[in-house]
Amino acid sequence: MDFTFTEDQLMFREAISRFLMTEAAPEKLREIWETAEGRCPELRSSMATQGLTALSIPEADGGLGMGDIAWSLMTQELGYYGIPDSLADTAYVGAGLFSALGDDVAGKNDYLTKICDGELRLAIGHQCSPLVADAHLAEVLLLQHGDEVHLVPRDNIDEVVNQSIDSSRRLSQVTWQPKPETCIASGEAGAKIWHETLNRGALSVAGQLLGLAQRMLDLSVDYSVQRKQFGKAIGSFQAVKHHLADVAGKIEIAKPVLYRAACSLENNHPLTDVHVSQARNFCSEAAALAARHGLQIHGAMGYTWEVDLQMFMKRSWAINNTWGDSIFHQARVQDYVLNSDADLAPSKTFEGA
Repeated sequence: MDFTFTEDQLMFREAISRFLMTEAAPEKLREIWETAEGRCPELRSSMATQGLTALSIPEADGGLGMGDIAWSLMTQELGYYGIPDSLADTAYVGAGLFSALGDDVAGKNDYLTKICDGELRLAIGHQCSPLVADAHLAEVLLLQHGDEVHLVPRDNIDEVVNQSIDSSRRLSQVTWQPKPETCIASGEAGAKIWHETLNRGALSVAGQLLGLAQRMLDLSVDYSVQRKQFGKAIGSFQAVKHHLADVAGKIEIAKPVLYRAACSLENNHPLTDVHVSQARNFCSEAAALAARHGLQIHGAMGYTWEVDLQMFMKRSWAINNTWGDSIFHQARVQDYVLNSDADLAPSKTFEGA
């Protein structure tokens, strides 16, 4: 079995990383977040030009036709550079939801084409997340009502702004009335779509948390080299080295778990739920440890607006409760381990993959 990424996937990740390194520098993000809308249409358009919004759109609709495995790389880059999670919700989670709809749904291909071209902003409201990100800018919202999937124009909702610890997040409590004309899937088909959407959203957050963990580690390493005490860089002290090594270890352990979950989701593995929740837990732990140790290394100033660490630290705290919190995902893994007759031997890990 080949566990390596394809050359196209790796080249695309490198191109996106180089682009975001210059176009989404921390000082630029601060300027964007201090605006009323907290978003930059020019940056969004530039990312679409780079092909990010076309990544998982079917080739028939003008996209690149890549899947969940490719997005497990891209979401790490979005996390590393602090890009709002609403982009992944549109280009990855939303695109997957539209693709799963029946061909008889009016406007399906038009919406996919608009996502591909970066011309559509949408927000997704799932029952596991009471707050909806970017509802204030969305043209349409994909909202859950039981097993029903509703495509709701923004004019048909009422929203109440909810503040977030993360300055990049624009959250709202959304109220709306389900109508027959907004329902685009229901019953067993609707339930399946929402189930897949939950897994895709959770995997998206897992990837972003892993990217955030790596960014916080890199910032902490840089600071430990520059900051001096008693005439020596604090990075030379054994206690600081141990903190940094612990975080690096957590990140490396979480990576294969994330990639396993992406492979399961893309190939409809019967244990996709367990693999996704396991990835979410591992990546969450890595981000939490990176934030805690990063703040200890930086000291109290690491929480201030002027220091870059706070941007990524607060982001990791904020998105950790989206698409199912840690308790939800721990329960899914626990239920499988404790209430099934599964053979958990190491030799069975990739059986049937």
